[in-house]
Amino acid sequence: QVQLVESGGGVVQPGGSLRLSCAASGTIFSINAMVWYRQAPGKQRELVATIASGGSTDYADSVKGRFTISRDNAKHTAYLQMDNLKPEDTAVYYCNFIIKGTMGWGWESYWGQGTQVTVSS
Repeated sequence: QVQLVESGGGVVQPGGSLRLSCAASGTIFSINAMVWYRQAPGKQRELVATIASGGSTDYADSVKGRFTISRDNAKHTAYLQMDNLKPEDTAVYYCNFIIKGTMGWGWESYWGQGTQVTVSS
């Protein structure tokens, strides 16, 4: 079985920075995409950033130029560096990995438990 554990959330003032981490553990053969989502109170979950296995990235327009997604394949970990945070970035942030547990198996989607990010003065 595979487990994703997130860390790095917290409370920060507008203009501040936070770095989220999401580490996968268990039986892992390969990880394809690593994705960060967020969900604010009363809103639908939205995609924030994606990094493919080859390293290409994509971002929501609302975070372009402020957030940076990266990955460490050896550690099965994704990171989300969030700079110049705004109150509207307040949400629960979730990681989602597409993982193949064993060679020959299919790809499966796994989610982290979520970490709260609050941007407030």
